[in-house]
Amino acid sequence: MDNPSKEQILAASSGWVATTLNFLPGLGAGYLYQRRWIPYFATGGAATAWFVLGAILNGDTEPTKAEQLIGIGGLFLISIITMVESKIAHKKARLVVEEQLQAKTPKKKGGLFR
Repeated sequence: MDNPSKEQILAASSGWVATTLNFLPGLGAGYLYQRRWIPYFATGGAATAWFVLGAILNGDTEPTKAEQLIGIGGLFLISIITMVESKIAHKKARLVVEEQLQAKTPKKKGGLFR
């Protein structure tokens, strides 16, 4: 039995589920659904870097409302970017799998007795 390729696994996943999971809980949960580990860890690294940068820049003072909005806005931006990227990757994988299936299917031969 053949093991499915990365494109086949990604194309078999639901695009809207991955997009929703990347947006609502955020931080790349849709990548876990799509079994895409490198983008998941990259998203986790970006979110961690965002938190660390905010902590370093803020220091020991209490963040103001504007700084809190910037922090939440950054996480929102990360989730929007991952949401769009997962949808684009899903569409590309579906196209690749469809092209592979079309290449494998034999073309019908036209003939007198067929």
